[in-house]
Amino acid sequence: MEESQKCVRAAPEQSRPHPETRDGCSQTDSRVQGHGPRLSKVNLLTLLSLWMELFPQDQPEKDENHQIRRTGLVVVRDRRVLGLHCSSADLHAGQAAIIQHGGRLADCQLYFSRRPCATCLKMIINAGVSQISFWPGDPEVSVVTPPSRNHSHSSCCRPAITEEAALDAVATEKLKSNSRPHICVLLQPLAPGLLQFVNETSRDCDFIERMTDDDPDLNAEEVFNGERTRHVEDFSKRFLVCTPRQHQEILTHMGLETFCMEPYFTNLRHNMRELVQVLAAVAAGVPRQGYGFHSEQPPTPHPSPHEEMPQEVARHCVVQASLLACRTEDPKVGVGAVIWAKGQSAGCSGTGSLYLVGCGYNAYPAGSQYAEYPQMDTKQEDRQRQKYRYIVHAEQNALTFRTRDVKPGEPTMLFVTKCPCDECIPLIRGAGVTHIYTSDQDRDKDKGDISYLRFSSLNDISRFTWRRSPPPHPTNGFIGKHGRQSEHEGPSNKKLCTNRRRLEYG
Repeated sequence: MEESQKCVRAAPEQSRPHPETRDGCSQTDSRVQGHGPRLSKVNLLTLLSLWMELFPQDQPEKDENHQIRRTGLVVVRDRRVLGLHCSSADLHAGQAAIIQHGGRLADCQLYFSRRPCATCLKMIINAGVSQISFWPGDPEVSVVTPPSRNHSHSSCCRPAITEEAALDAVATEKLKSNSRPHICVLLQPLAPGLLQFVNETSRDCDFIERMTDDDPDLNAEEVFNGERTRHVEDFSKRFLVCTPRQHQEILTHMGLETFCMEPYFTNLRHNMRELVQVLAAVAAGVPRQGYGFHSEQPPTPHPSPHEEMPQEVARHCVVQASLLACRTEDPKVGVGAVIWAKGQSAGCSGTGSLYLVGCGYNAYPAGSQYAEYPQMDTKQEDRQRQKYRYIVHAEQNALTFRTRDVKPGEPTMLFVTKCPCDECIPLIRGAGVTHIYTSDQDRDKDKGDISYLRFSSLNDISRFTWRRSPPPHPTNGFIGKHGRQSEHEGPSNKKLCTNRRRLEYG
């Protein structure tokens, strides 16, 4: 399904709401509305860039007073996400993209979580990209003075146009006005009811359902609301400028004076706040709360530190998949999948030695009209009206539109929001995926047209499922239903231990 929504763009010569444009990332072409609201392509890519800015780092962030801010970046071409990048201690996100993609950036669209600095912008323009979009907050060369310890964020965060920020702004504007790529701000208002829909689906997702299964007395809504509130506060401090007046000063500094005019400014602030709330809701659907992704295989007697992958990295990748699920064309169940590969050595980018292989969400075949295929689930007795023979699964889309081949002997990790079904298992194995991170709420279930019986037999692929603590050693070949246990996670269980392949995180 494609939406027709008003798209806010900021061009060098003007900044005004753009006429209605069609959303070009969907696999279907109809404007017919589905059973539930759906995240637009522009907003999905924007949220992925914001989330990539928060990719867990091996090295701690530099002092808050440092003028260069961490930045996330999504690289897209022909409706396909080619790269997910973020800044590191050594490289900006734009520089990391140049190193990894080089001339392949030609004709790509780039979505930044901040306006890129002139150093990155000149290289990106030189690579021949077609479009550069950025989040209209504090730019990469920051003009915001962080609050002092004795004052709140809202009262002390203020623009401070240093000489470095001023010079970068002048250079950026000259590059922008003389470049062929369209450099702009792309934000769309949320579809009616989308925020409520994301809140409900995130609260009822498999990860929180597992927690309530383990502890029937757990108040899932209370857990979700607490996580969401915390994320809204954290994300607002990072991505929203403190006050409207301060925001207007920053927009003026970046050459976006027209955005300061009404009603554009109020609309811009509203759209930014709603997107932050969507991101917070999706992240809250994978709460920490003592849970994590743990191996189902027995641990080795003396695990090496090089066999450990931080829990926060696994969680971050699953939230990426959850964001993709908000773009689903399935009217009932949204599924997202992301595939990362582990390189031979750690790079200088913010993702260490991890490289994106592909990502996708469940959708109807490309070029089809929405609603021309059946959309019912197993509750519909008439099997001809069920969707299962027509919907393309998230894992299938991630593998079909992958950006690089899976290399033999290279650890390749699939992060998916639901247990892979029997239709996808042979594809996952055949593609060379070595590790799966997922929930197992549907494991061993047979629903007729869709079943989940093969997942448990994937002994040649390391499986990491969402649970309170790693499963115990099997006793007489049996570890209980789904291998679940209710013991609290101990200090030794804070990280993922892989037993079959090494996943050194650089």
